Amino acid sequence: MPSTLTRDISPPPRQRKRRKEAGAVPPPMLAAVGAGRTRIEQHLEYFKERLSKVCRPVEEGVPRILTEDWTRLYQRNEHEHGNHFVVHQHNHPVSGVHYDLRLQFSGTSSMSFAVPKGLPGNPNSKSLGRMAIETRVHNLWNHLIESASPRTGSLLIWDTGTYTVLPRKNSSNKPPSPQTTDDDLDTDLEDKSSRHVEVEPENEKLIDAFKSRYIRLRLNGVRLPKNYTITLRLPSANNVSKTRPVRGKGRRISKALSAPQSTDSETEDRDKEADPVNVQDIDTDSDEDAQTRLHNAYPGSTNSIGSVHQRAWFILLDRASSGFVQDTETGKWIRSGSGSGSGRAEGDGFAPFLVLGREVERSVVTGRLAREVEGDEGVEGFVGRTGWVGITR
Repeated sequence: MPSTLTRDISPPPRQRKRRKEAGAVPPPMLAAVGAGRTRIEQHLEYFKERLSKVCRPVEEGVPRILTEDWTRLYQRNEHEHGNHFVVHQHNHPVSGVHYDLRLQFSGTSSMSFAVPKGLPGNPNSKSLGRMAIETRVHNLWNHLIESASPRTGSLLIWDTGTYTVLPRKNSSNKPPSPQTTDDDLDTDLEDKSSRHVEVEPENEKLIDAFKSRYIRLRLNGVRLPKNYTITLRLPSANNVSKTRPVRGKGRRISKALSAPQSTDSETEDRDKEADPVNVQDIDTDSDEDAQTRLHNAYPGSTNSIGSVHQRAWFILLDRASSGFVQDTETGKWIRSGSGSGSGRAEGDGFAPFLVLGREVERSVVTGRLAREVEGDEGVEGFVGRTGWVGITR
C-alpha cells in the first residue's frame, strides 16, 4: 500500500504557508519613506513599530526617552499650534556630519537649520558662535525619521522635545538694536509689549520671531540640559529675499552670505568667532524637483513662514537664560544656583557639554550609533566625508 494512504487522518497535517503569504510585500524601507519615494498614511505608527524593534540597551546616564513617551510627545503636537522640535545628527556622503534643527511651525510643517558643528554647550568657549543655515521646509513627520541609505547617509535622533519662544530683551538705557545677539552682558528687561501675549501659542511666537530675524529659543529636550536657551539671529547682510537661480549641478551662493556688517561691536566680535563654514558644503538637496526648489518646501509641507534656502543665521548660547552668571573677578560664566526660573539666571546652569559626532553620540530614541543605524538598514561599506571636527574649546 502506498505510504500516502497509510498516514493518520486525525489530526489533519499542518499545511505549508500559502504562496500568497510567502510572497507578501515587505514593509517599505525607512529611508524610502523618509525620502518621499514611498508614501504611507500613518507615519507615527510606522516609525514607532520599526524603531521599537531596533532599540539598543545603553549605559546609565546616556540620554534616552522611552518609545511610548516619544510617541505621546509627538501626538501632543499633532495640531496646528504644536511646538515640537528635533535635532538630527546627519552623516551625509557629500556634506559630511552636521546637525539639523527642525522646529514645527504649523500642523504639517517645520523650518529647518543645518548646524555644521552642532549646538553650543560651553558658556566659556573660545568659539561662542555657530553657523546655522536655513534649508528646506520639512514635513512634521520628518521629526520621526531615523534611518540610513547609501544615497543620504545616516540620520539619527540626537534630541527631541518641545520648544518655548522667550520674549526679546530690551536694553534699559537704549532702544533695542536689530543686530543684538547675546544679552548676557547687560541688565536688559523683557520687552513689555510681549507680556500681553503669554497665552499666544508657541508656534505663533516662533513665526513672529522668525520674521523679525531674531529668535530667543528654549529647547526642552531629552539630551539638552534644563533651561537650555539659544538665540538665532539673521544678520541684515544675509537677509536675502530669494536665492540665486540654479545653474547646472552647481549652486551660486549670494554675496549676502558673506560675513555680516554690523554696527554693534560685540555682535561683530561674536560673529567672527562663529565656526567658518562653506555654505555650499552642507547643501544636501541637489536632487530635488523644480517645485521643491521653487517653494523651498518638500512635497506635503507648506512654506507659509517664508523660509529662504541657505540663508546664513548665527546661533549663540543665551548664558543668562540658561542659568549662568558672570563672575566679577574672573569674568567667566558660572552656574547661578538660583533655581528661580524667573527669566534671568534661571535654573542652575549646567555642566558644559561637547558635540562629539557620529562615533560617540547615540540616538535618544533607539540608543544606536550612526554605524548601527546603517547596519540595521543594510547599508554596507558606507564611507562618508571625513575631516569633521567638533568644537572642543
